[in-house]
Amino acid sequence: MILKDLHQMADASRRAAWALAASDLNIRNAALLAMARKLNAHQEKIFAANAADVADATAANLAAPLLHRLKFREEKLAAVTAGLEALAQLPDPIGQTTIARELTEGLTMYRVACPIGVIGVIFESRPDALVQIASLALKSGNAVLLKGGREALRTNAVLCDCLREAAAEVGLPADFAQLLTTREDVAAMLREDELIDLIIPRGSNEFVRYIMDNSRIPVLGHADGICHVYVDKAADIDMAVSIAVDSKTQNVAVCNAMETLLVHRDISEAYLQKLLPAMQTKKVRLLGDENVRAIIPVEPADEADWATEYLDYTLSIRVVDDLDAAIEHINHYGSGHTDCIVTSDTSAAKAFLTRVDSAGVYHNVSTRFADGFVYGFGAEVGIATGKIHARGPMGLEGLTTYKYKLLGSGQLMAEMKSGARHYTHKLLNEECPL
Repeated sequence: MILKDLHQMADASRRAAWALAASDLNIRNAALLAMARKLNAHQEKIFAANAADVADATAANLAAPLLHRLKFREEKLAAVTAGLEALAQLPDPIGQTTIARELTEGLTMYRVACPIGVIGVIFESRPDALVQIASLALKSGNAVLLKGGREALRTNAVLCDCLREAAAEVGLPADFAQLLTTREDVAAMLREDELIDLIIPRGSNEFVRYIMDNSRIPVLGHADGICHVYVDKAADIDMAVSIAVDSKTQNVAVCNAMETLLVHRDISEAYLQKLLPAMQTKKVRLLGDENVRAIIPVEPADEADWATEYLDYTLSIRVVDDLDAAIEHINHYGSGHTDCIVTSDTSAAKAFLTRVDSAGVYHNVSTRFADGFVYGFGAEVGIATGKIHARGPMGLEGLTTYKYKLLGSGQLMAEMKSGARHYTHKLLNEECPL
């Protein structure tokens, strides 16, 4: 694909975004339900494309966790169609009034949620992510340019065609979703700062930094998921074992899986001896510092392990002296994604949740709960680990911005300056009528 073609795609996305921003909620919801039906109707075609992608990836020795992400069969189809149906039931994220204020008599200001516009999303080889991202974009009135991993190219192409056809059937522009296929497309997209409003890259910190360094378009990074569980000295040991096992092994190939386990020195011996067989049952490769290795037989962990997102059956474990040391470790090595403390000490829990600088801070619960669908957001575009615009699971609200609407009756600034009129700045409890 040449630059001109990408420019035409971005221009088509802009026009689609304008149409979506003015579309009726019922039409957008009808499109989501049509997408669910279309995917089910074309499931054999989707599965055949995915089988070809998986065969090529297997021959290329793609890592097992990544191969698991790539597979798209009945279970994932059922999940994405259920997600589409659930998304159709959520309130309209655009047009909501968040502030209403009388500025002066007869002049009212409204702050109203609106779509961002055209969003470019670069995501990993996980075909279900394409459906989630595109459907969230449509519901929130945005057009989206999608670039998935090359391993999923055939599957993504069929899925995107289904979503485009469903949108067109209900009268919305098919170009609300367009699929990029090459690295050259990405490079061209990064130059389209007049047509694209936001880039969302999902991947490593290095990848996100590359995108930021090579585009004038605002970038909202969704980077590594180096998640921690800290077992405090006041933890219930059985609970702490089950939370650690679930956080690590329920699905190892996701960004909200635990990668490092921290254990308070006072509870380390009793806890680690109980943790070891539980993790061995799940065939987890354990790495530990010298304190861990003095208690249970594990491989040595080095400095690089504390900053590694394994996305596999590997876990690094460290014994820490106290809560302060645990927080310091997390804030130094963590990615700002999701971190949990297991403890019955509410003061320790409060300190952890306050001082750990992550998008998700949990008490006595698996890190696997860090998910837009779990939060009731209707899936997610990704989990933002930064602090600006959106943070944590980025669902419908994260795909909106706002505009200020002033509704007047001929008011002039000259009147305000002369004292003929005065500011009232009275808060109102009402929706914007226009």
